[in-house]
Amino acid sequence: QVRLVESGGGLVQPGGSLRLSCAASGSFSRIYTMAWHRRAPGKGCDWVATITSSGTSTYADSVKGRFTISRGTAKNTVNLQMNSLKPEDTAVYYCRWMSGLENYWGQGTQVTVSS
Repeated sequence: QVRLVESGGGLVQPGGSLRLSCAASGSFSRIYTMAWHRRAPGKGCDWVATITSSGTSTYADSVKGRFTISRGTAKNTVNLQMNSLKPEDTAVYYCRWMSGLENYWGQGTQVTVSS
C-alpha cells in the first residue's frame, strides 16, 4: 500500500508560479514512476508530466517549457514547478505512483489561475 499526499495548491494570478509537492509513504519497491495528472472543471483527467526512478521526465505538450517535474530532496517525494500559469491550467492536480501493476493516486490539490 502506498499513500500519497499532495500539497502546494492555491490561487495565483495569470503569469504566476506555484510549486506542488507529493510525498509517498508506505512499503514499496525502489523502482517506480511518479506522475502528475489534472482534471479541469467539467473535463476528463489529463496527464501532465511523468518522472521515472532514473530521473527521466516527460511532459504534455500543453505544459512543456512551463512546468518542471523533479524528485524532491526528501525521500520519495516529487515536485511540480509550474511557471507562466494560464487560466486554462486551473484544475485539481493529482499525484500518481506506479510500479509494475501497482497504481496509486493522491487526493488532489486545487490550483486556480485567475485575476
